[in-house]
Amino acid sequence: MKKVTKAVFPVAGMGSRFLPATKATAKEMLPVVDKPLIQYAVEEAVEAGITDMIFVTGRHKRAIEDHFDKAYELEATLEAQGKLVLLEMVQSVVPKHVNCIYIRQSAPLGLGHAVLCAKPIVQEEPFAVILADDLIDSKPSVVKQMVDAFTLHQCSILGVQDVPREHTKQYGIVSSSYLDKNIERVNGIVEKPTPDDAPSTLAVVGRYILTPRIFHYLENISLGAGGELQLTDGIAALMDEESLLALRFDGIRYDCGSKLGYLKAQVAYGLMHNELNEDFAAYLKTVV
Repeated sequence: MKKVTKAVFPVAGMGSRFLPATKATAKEMLPVVDKPLIQYAVEEAVEAGITDMIFVTGRHKRAIEDHFDKAYELEATLEAQGKLVLLEMVQSVVPKHVNCIYIRQSAPLGLGHAVLCAKPIVQEEPFAVILADDLIDSKPSVVKQMVDAFTLHQCSILGVQDVPREHTKQYGIVSSSYLDKNIERVNGIVEKPTPDDAPSTLAVVGRYILTPRIFHYLENISLGAGGELQLTDGIAALMDEESLLALRFDGIRYDCGSKLGYLKAQVAYGLMHNELNEDFAAYLKTVV
């Protein structure tokens, strides 16, 4: 029985929807309250038992590497000042048993190409793909839910949720049939269909467990929508050879790739924050 121990984080995107904030800062480093988006994504993977974090980066993404690296000067200063709680917080950003691995995406050729860049590290193992833009509040984490499903079914699994039909053009959309509680057997998948052409309203939302066979198809399919190598197209080709399932996960998703979704996440996580929740809730009552 194969286990999922690797996760791929495609983090090479430009983050143009958040300019000028992302002119010199990686969009994945944008904070939700006091943690960057990419840290929430890594914590989700750690909870699922994943130990190898593979970041597919691009230019101007050095901040991500620095965030997960040891900060000698900062740690020494905090220790000297007796700020031990903050010191522990900094040192626990990455658990000691977790490995962080970085590989460059040479050109902005799409999500499928970013995943393909991780092939030399993933090799012949199943792996997770996690998009940090999709911040999901769930217990257990969505990746944990999906890893548990993979342990049972041993095939590729997509994290999905229903979206308004008018939004189907923003997602990969699946057609499926019921298999078990929260699990659907995927019969087809199409990238960003118009509302009239969408086979359903069940959208893939930034969480995948994939078998290594996906690399064969990503290496052989043609460029798709936007002149990019689409992961959805590779998954559609993979279905001719392997079973594909979709998990209707338990959790609340915040689309932090959009400004409105990012603001919603700030409010939701601010209200959950142990130090801020009461004062923040009281403040919101004065402005709403």
